[in-house]
Amino acid sequence: MSEQLAIAGGRPVVDPAEIQPWPVLDERDRQAVLRVFDSGYLCGAEAPEVTALENEWASYIGRKHCLTTNSGTAAIHMALAALNIGPGDEVLVPSYTFLASASCVLHAGAVPVFVDVDRNTVTIDPKKIEENITPRTKAVIPVHIHGLPADMDGVTSIARKHGLHVVEDACQAHGAEYGGKKVGSFGALGAFSLNSSKNLCGGEGGLLVVDDEEYYMRAKMLRMFGDEIDDETRLRKYNASILGYQYRNLELPAALARAQLERLEEYNALRIENCSYLSAHLKDIPGIHVPLVPGGRTHVYWMYTVEFYPEEMETDMAPGEFREAVEKALFMEGVQVGQWQTMPVPCQDIFQTKSGYAASGYPWKFIDEWENRAYNCNDYPNALDFCRRYTVVAGIHPPNGSGLMKKYVAAFEKVFSNLNTVKEHRNDPVMAHYSGDLFRAK
Repeated sequence: MSEQLAIAGGRPVVDPAEIQPWPVLDERDRQAVLRVFDSGYLCGAEAPEVTALENEWASYIGRKHCLTTNSGTAAIHMALAALNIGPGDEVLVPSYTFLASASCVLHAGAVPVFVDVDRNTVTIDPKKIEENITPRTKAVIPVHIHGLPADMDGVTSIARKHGLHVVEDACQAHGAEYGGKKVGSFGALGAFSLNSSKNLCGGEGGLLVVDDEEYYMRAKMLRMFGDEIDDETRLRKYNASILGYQYRNLELPAALARAQLERLEEYNALRIENCSYLSAHLKDIPGIHVPLVPGGRTHVYWMYTVEFYPEEMETDMAPGEFREAVEKALFMEGVQVGQWQTMPVPCQDIFQTKSGYAASGYPWKFIDEWENRAYNCNDYPNALDFCRRYTVVAGIHPPNGSGLMKKYVAAFEKVFSNLNTVKEHRNDPVMAHYSGDLFRAK
């Protein structure tokens, strides 16, 4: 007889206290932060930690320039503004991503046009890009979702054909590679986040990478208040020529990010090892689909997701109902699971109402064609289907290792060997979601 499930009163496979939080902080991080206090510099666009981080990250990615920012969101917005994208323009964005990939388009005064994702990779589908291009389309934002690179050959080929700018949203993919090149090195500009949950942690912050000198100089002005620096004296002129946003980062998070950068490759390798182990064992359980990693792409697993297919099992539950029931059972076994994005971005209220700035309807009202045009959720069937089926398996980050992964696999096997019990408890009042404490260093 199978072991009794925890949701039915049995003993959990995993003790949540075993799961170590992220990021991993040690004496190297402490010394980096103390170095800031010793220097006397706490802020400044050319302060030592900020400048060093910019140089180190540009070298790591293989770009000429890097600018630190106060968030990944700010980095994407700066990229669009540096390209002079604004009112009347359209920007293509994948239907499944984090809100910021699209809200940055609104911040630039342009309209996001959503492109459904490839069902296998959950990244923007190049085959669907062309059908969404109009004379107003100025750029496309491929998102390297969950740490998996988008199909950059497909994206850049179409972008070149139609004269579109490519802005990479690499906020979740530090160190990921496509064809042997780091993500962030393909587009006109690339953006990264330094949020504490990300593979490269600064607490908060962002990074913008670019080669083109004109875009770089505009981005530097945008990061401040739109005023220029005198070439000879290196002093600010306090004469704004464009609209800036004060998106600078600070010395403390820059110092922490530099210390973390020294271990990025090591930590990514452990993420890949952990997730490869999970995939190798979970793929053999009927009803579970593990992440697809196409050849030539390196997935760095900011998040590890699995999908559930009840059609492959002896159950009459629909995909969404089945996922929620399995999540509850896994959560009670001590496995940290749950969704983060519950719907495609165009299904969120801000796009359904198109209320815009101060409920004015802008930026959509800049374009006559959008007056009676709506975002129809059914236009994004792949994103919708993914949202019905997937769950995040959290805790795959360092310092967690093979011991925890083995227990996770055991918990999955236990749950999927007792699906009748899972169904019986599908309406239990269990809130199945991974804890935010997983991303609070101890």
